[in-house]
Amino acid sequence: MRSGGLLGVVLILLSGLVYGAGPASAAPGCPDQQAPPPPVDTSERPAPGQDVPAPLPVPAEPVGGPRMGECGVVAPAGAPAPPETTAASWVVQDLDTGAVVAAKNPHARERPASLIKTLLALVVIDELKPDDVIHPTPEDTTQECTCVGLVAGGSYTVDQLLHGLLMHSGNDVAHAFATALGGVPTAVQKMNAKAAALGAKDTRTATPSGLDGPGMSTSAYDLSLVFHAAMQQPEFAAAVSTKGYQMPAQPGKPAFGIVNDNKLLGYYPGFLGGKTGFTDDARHTYVGGAARDGRRLAVVMMRAEQRPTLVVQQAGQLLDYGFAQPKTATVGELVRPAPEQTSAAPTDAAPSKVNASTAATQRDAFGTTGWIVTLVVALIIVAGFVLLKPWRRRAR
Repeated sequence: MRSGGLLGVVLILLSGLVYGAGPASAAPGCPDQQAPPPPVDTSERPAPGQDVPAPLPVPAEPVGGPRMGECGVVAPAGAPAPPETTAASWVVQDLDTGAVVAAKNPHARERPASLIKTLLALVVIDELKPDDVIHPTPEDTTQECTCVGLVAGGSYTVDQLLHGLLMHSGNDVAHAFATALGGVPTAVQKMNAKAAALGAKDTRTATPSGLDGPGMSTSAYDLSLVFHAAMQQPEFAAAVSTKGYQMPAQPGKPAFGIVNDNKLLGYYPGFLGGKTGFTDDARHTYVGGAARDGRRLAVVMMRAEQRPTLVVQQAGQLLDYGFAQPKTATVGELVRPAPEQTSAAPTDAAPSKVNASTAATQRDAFGTTGWIVTLVVALIIVAGFVLLKPWRRRAR
């Protein structure tokens, strides 16, 4: 009885250690902490025989610092309140230092809409060369639009398609890139792997274009990570800062021009470029950056509305607020993962490859809790020998 009671207590403590190491539950009062709001249409209905993926686990500690776990508006100490917006969540970041200047519900999980194309662009830049030629398939050219108007069988360079992807948000371009990356499932997997490598723990891609799909989620914080990384890539920065671009002639179709959808370009002083997005479920999403007085800031807005003020105007007001704060005024930071980190994506499907950095991450996950569990198990074994030794003597 005594030995069984002791073992029971130890096992209870052991179970507390194991389960205590798991993801934290959603903080009370914080909206959309685990998943976006319910969809308003059938766009996220899974294919027959498939289940809706479970929400991604919520990290035990908020990524980016303690204040990134706060609900509502997160402003620097002593700073005035940021301007009111229609956005459910937003983040203003310093593009040079990675500091978070101010935020609102930064880790609330929302749908990205076409802002996810910034993540696709990062994968494309990693894997394809600017002068590589892509020939779109008929399937690529018949996607649910917004579309650039690609011609099936035509010839386009990666750089030309990047302009179409980022300036005009072409879903046909997104699908053509996905095809070139190995097909839509493979492209989505690579996008999720890239998000994981950046430390974006709220992000799971379901479609390469940002059209809503089962289990799709991200956050203003995560998209700030993605945009921060993307603006360090010359091809990306050049495309989002281009106001007008000429797409090449193709068989049966003459050359034509496209115009950047981001209305702050050429309007907001020092604007560097960005991306817009919209679906019925995601509502309006936005990212944009600007430079002023030797400082570069960017804003991400999620689930915003165009009334009573246009989203781009709301974004400009948040940028103004950020520039008005001193450089030392911060509420968090963007995480900086190791350059070699390319861990696998959070996905229900098994990845096609498990690389060395993924294995390293898994080994690190054993960490302190793993060693504690090992030590407790060893103590159980030793206790068993000590408690059973007198009983054996009496038995003899």
